[in-house]
Amino acid sequence: MTLKQRWQELMANQPLKRKLYGIIFGSDTRLGRMFDIVLMICIIVSILITIFDSLFTNPWIVGSLVVLEYLLTAFFTFEYLARLYCSPNPRDYVFSFFGIVDLVSILPMYLGWLLPGARFMIALRSIRLIRVFRVFKLFSFLEEGYLLMESIRQSFKKIFVFFLFVVIMVICLGTIMYAVESGQPGTQFTSIPTSIYWAIVTMTTVGYGDIIPVTAVGRFFASIVMLLGYTIVAVPTGIVSASMVSVQTRKKIRKEKLDKDELNGEK
Repeated sequence: MTLKQRWQELMANQPLKRKLYGIIFGSDTRLGRMFDIVLMICIIVSILITIFDSLFTNPWIVGSLVVLEYLLTAFFTFEYLARLYCSPNPRDYVFSFFGIVDLVSILPMYLGWLLPGARFMIALRSIRLIRVFRVFKLFSFLEEGYLLMESIRQSFKKIFVFFLFVVIMVICLGTIMYAVESGQPGTQFTSIPTSIYWAIVTMTTVGYGDIIPVTAVGRFFASIVMLLGYTIVAVPTGIVSASMVSVQTRKKIRKEKLDKDELNGEK
């Protein structure tokens, strides 16, 4: 049997695909739970490697971390390919949130091989920080994580419209503040972009204090912007919270319907 025939036979092996799917995507079997535990441990270890890599300079420790990272990258690559192999619709997995996270988390090591040279070392070190994206894979082990991600997905359009509204508002507020404060002795509102920066910092209640109004009108206007900021910050939270309640309610109704159908089937 040629290598091509072996490959075709492997790709057509539906029993193997179903078995792998139950282990990798499911957690209701002993092997599935074991795989999830091992994967979770590897994710946590890879995150710790990223953290420790920024702390130690000892060549022996750094070398050990690099070797361990190679092993983990090989494991995550195998996991990604296995998910593609056994997934009923690989395209859906590739473009899903966790599919993108899985791919992004293994890219830095391979990018390091494709971009050799001392002049790229600083850039590559930054690219390797993408490994922290593996932390998002921990959501796949939590039912609440899926609930949160689904709620954010459903709220995305509303949050985007709200964000666009806030952008327009800070541009208007910054422009008004510039008109009020510009030309005053000792003013820090030297341009409209600087005033927009002040509006963003003030409205989000961060308040660095690096730019402050000097006129009475400007201070009064700043007070209004501060109070307005408190009301605006709460809006996205309310949008996501409403979506979470909606998702949880639908999930509860669907579960009750399945339980009812199962009970009727037993009768």
